[in-house]
Amino acid sequence: MVTESFSAEDTFACGFRYGQKAKAGEVYCLYGDLGVGKTVFTQGFARGLGILEPVNSPTFTILQIYEEGRLPLYHFDVYRIGDPDEMDEVGFDDYVEGEGVTFIEWADLIRDILPDRRKDISIEKDLSRGFDYRRITIKEEEE
Repeated sequence: MVTESFSAEDTFACGFRYGQKAKAGEVYCLYGDLGVGKTVFTQGFARGLGILEPVNSPTFTILQIYEEGRLPLYHFDVYRIGDPDEMDEVGFDDYVEGEGVTFIEWADLIRDILPDRRKDISIEKDLSRGFDYRRITIKEEEE
């Protein structure tokens, strides 16, 4: 499924719609360059789960947990991971197999340990369509 976004508000709204439909155990993998809107999408998703606290990218902590919504949100940012084995230290498998929803920014860096069942979200700019334009592509994977 492809969604066109013309603003940060559109990207947030797209995430919100997915958050409203999310189910326990789902894993969402986010792909895209720096500044493309991965965190904005995640913030919308969190709001769709009913999470009202501020959601920020956990770049320096790797994992941020939000539990106030209808489902827990486990938000990973693996940008600084040097080796996928480092994910064992934060209990990655426990979260992916847990009762919440898992979001992984920069998921391509840990591709070897991603679960087979997941939703891949790619966010891309196209400056020919405008500075704020984003193409959001969501695919369900079952490798």
